Amino acid sequence: MSAIQDGRLQVDPPGSPRLRRSFLVLWLVDMIAACLFFLVPYATELNPVTVFTYDLFGLPGVALAALCYAVIVIAVGNVLPDPADTGFVTVVVLVYTFLVVNNVFLLLSETSLVETIG
Repeated sequence: MSAIQDGRLQVDPPGSPRLRRSFLVLWLVDMIAACLFFLVPYATELNPVTVFTYDLFGLPGVALAALCYAVIVIAVGNVLPDPADTGFVTVVVLVYTFLVVNNVFLLLSETSLVETIG
């Protein structure tokens, strides 16, 4: 949990460094895939916030939206007590894993993983 000591904000990041690195890597791949969705004609970004920021700022808007998502996840992870914070980040990593696999599959094969399986 985060705390203020001696006028400085002390953060207690959730989970292990490996879990936090996993989140960072998956978040980065997802952000890159989201940017590519606006560059290829056969893929569509479904997140309305990302589409809105893209309409406002172009590709930097996609990065801005992704940065906002990461800040929210990190903030929630730092506010939650142990072990809920680790569970929260674990769920986020699992969701990102699914999204990244689906997005990369879509970019490589022009069809989503969900459509292929279903």
